[in-house]
Order: sequence, then structure tokens, then C-alpha cells
Amino acid sequence: MYTHPQRRSTKLTQKLRNEAGAWLRELREKRGLSQRDLAEKIGAEYYTFVSQLENGRGRIPPDRYLVWSAALGVEPRDFVRKLMSYYDPVTYNIIFPATAEAEPARTRARRAAKSSPARKR
Repeated sequence: MYTHPQRRSTKLTQKLRNEAGAWLRELREKRGLSQRDLAEKIGAEYYTFVSQLENGRGRIPPDRYLVWSAALGVEPRDFVRKLMSYYDPVTYNIIFPATAEAEPARTRARRAAKSSPARKR
């Protein structure tokens, strides 16, 4: 199953999750949705799930990407691509190495790789 590729740096992972949360909050607010409204649209039992994600605690499960993109009014491919830049920057930068949008994620991934304990051996 899917493993967490960012375990090397919990600080980097938290920073990326916070950035993803801010982006999700921005999308929700642009649509004029409250956290409760969005929770209802995505089928979440509790609106606090939305709050947790917006505050960098957790991530959207991949099997829910389409539901979230529809609820937030974002084309699915664009939504997943942006989430991937936060959730899995290593894979993102392999797939999208030369895009302008990739630069911040690529820089973060390089920093993480340089500070990785496995790399220092």
C-alpha cells in the first residue's frame, strides 16, 4: 500500500501540511463555504475533519480527491497535482521537474534530501 515518503523530515512534512491546509482553506473561502458546508459536501461526519486538514493535521485520502475537487470547484487533475506538490514533493518533482509551480516544492525536497540522516552516511 502507499507509504509515507516524507518520514525523513517531520519538520518539512509539517511545513508542507500547513501549506496544503492554507491552500485548502483559501479554496473553501473562495467558494464561500464554511467548514460545515464543505464537510457536508464531501460527506465528512464532522466538520472538525476539515478544520484539522486546514491546520496541517492529516491529509486528504487519495480515494477522496475527486469528491474534494468537486466540492471546491477545482478541476480534478489540477487539484491532485497541487496536493501532490505538498503531500509527496519527491514524486511530484520527478513527474513535473521543469514547471514554474514545481520550483518551491523542488527546493523543499532538495533541502529535505540534504538533511536526511540516510544521506549523511
